[in-house]
Amino acid sequence: MSQHSADPAPNSAVATVAKRRDWWRDAVIYQVYPRSFADSNGDGMGDLEGVRSRLPYLRDLGVDAVWLSPFYASPQADAGYDVADYRAVDPMFGNLLDADALIRDAHELGLRIIVDLVPNHSSDQHEWFKRALAEGPGSSVRDRYHFRPGKGENGELPPNDWESIFGGPAWTRVTEPDGTPGEWYLHLFAPEQPDFNWDHPAVGDEFRSILRFWLDMGVDGFRIDVAHGLVKAEGLPDLGSHDQLKLLGNDVMPFFDQDGVHAIYRQWRVVLDEYAGERIFVAEAWTPTVERTANYVRPDELHQAFNFQYLGTEWDAEQLRAVIDRTLEAMRPVGAPATWVLSNHDVTRHATRFANPPGLGTQIRTAGDRELGLRRARAASLLMLALPGSAYVYQGEELGLPDVVDLPDEVRQDPAFFRGAGQDGFRDGCRVPIPWTREGSSYGFGSGGSWLPQPGTWAELSVEAQDGVAGSTLELYRAALSVRRTRPDLGAGDSVEWLRAPEGVLAFRRGEFVCVANTTGESVTTPAYGRVLHAPGGQTEAPRDA
Repeated sequence: MSQHSADPAPNSAVATVAKRRDWWRDAVIYQVYPRSFADSNGDGMGDLEGVRSRLPYLRDLGVDAVWLSPFYASPQADAGYDVADYRAVDPMFGNLLDADALIRDAHELGLRIIVDLVPNHSSDQHEWFKRALAEGPGSSVRDRYHFRPGKGENGELPPNDWESIFGGPAWTRVTEPDGTPGEWYLHLFAPEQPDFNWDHPAVGDEFRSILRFWLDMGVDGFRIDVAHGLVKAEGLPDLGSHDQLKLLGNDVMPFFDQDGVHAIYRQWRVVLDEYAGERIFVAEAWTPTVERTANYVRPDELHQAFNFQYLGTEWDAEQLRAVIDRTLEAMRPVGAPATWVLSNHDVTRHATRFANPPGLGTQIRTAGDRELGLRRARAASLLMLALPGSAYVYQGEELGLPDVVDLPDEVRQDPAFFRGAGQDGFRDGCRVPIPWTREGSSYGFGSGGSWLPQPGTWAELSVEAQDGVAGSTLELYRAALSVRRTRPDLGAGDSVEWLRAPEGVLAFRRGEFVCVANTTGESVTTPAYGRVLHAPGGQTEAPRDA
């Protein structure tokens, strides 16, 4: 529940947002997963023209920028995160002219465009990797990846004990051009995603060129996939553990969060600063602590880094206050804004996470209490939007969409689902195409069905069903984003003033604005902080889980 002591200021035109200096410091950025957003040609797969057609919806929602997950040419072994050509659009999404039109239309609507960049690995169908295989051992092109001879009498064992994030060993042995078993190559994810060797100067040269290609196209920034993974420890040492996934996010690994990545980003920042218009970098950096995350956003490196510590926090007042304080304290010395995020394309939607008991993590297979989850999700969204810094909204969360936890095995496409002992492999549940209308083969997503089946209950969660309906989740987001835009106390700054509140309740002041969040599950009485400006359910006192 958010409160304010004065009347709202007049709403400013959305189109003027892009002209704000340091726009990214308090921006609300909307993540579009292109294959699941809007399908323009009826093939069941979302595309760039579909995204372009829905840009007015995003403008009216009130966001500042749109981040597009990968749409590059790709065999789609990992939903486009296996890139074969970084300067081409995959035909399933359109072509470069479609990308150009989307960027231009977005700018005319006052929206900025951030594109995904995947520098840790390429597709095994990338020209470099195909050449590396064809030319055999000793090829200079192999040095652009991590090729190594195997251990054992005949090289039959992997070069070290590293495990793939998707399960199984992080190494695959190749068959050499003469037909014999040969060297092994490193892939921290799927075998179709060989890791680049960033010690080779050609890799750095290539990616600086790729940056300039898209900057010249007019993009406003890059979200850097696996930003913590580019540099590997010298000598690729054994980790000495065979349950490595449990260590992720808790320790600095020999393949993640190595200090050498920062030299790369300082070089990239020089390139970005050549361009006018305040272009930005956003890091997907899974680190052991928020303090190590702050290393990525020092003044001469990147602009933002996702706050995964916040995303993984339970709906608990004490835990939330601790991670908020720690985040703000860590970012303050480097002068970077905090970022806040609740959902994305890799984790269970927060409407479902909060519907389940605590302690289950960020990938959950059970629906839980849907009503409870939605109530908490709405409250969590208002809390997030009241915090200083930048906020990220994942497509469909403004509709209150839950995860689809009961997809049949035969329709799943997450590569981790098909490999043992890796990630849970249930990321498809948060990637189901979003509903736009009450009717149609895919609830308005497109005219030819959808690449993942949508639940029948989504008709009443569609944009059409919620548009203009008082109390709907869509209208709650629109109102909250309008409040945030018109209140200078929100988003800006790097601190909050905590207020006295009952146990299980968070209350803080930002200038004249006060935000109150009740995590207890029971109705509570709070001091009269001021006139209620907005609440998850329209209440005038702190409701349970609100």
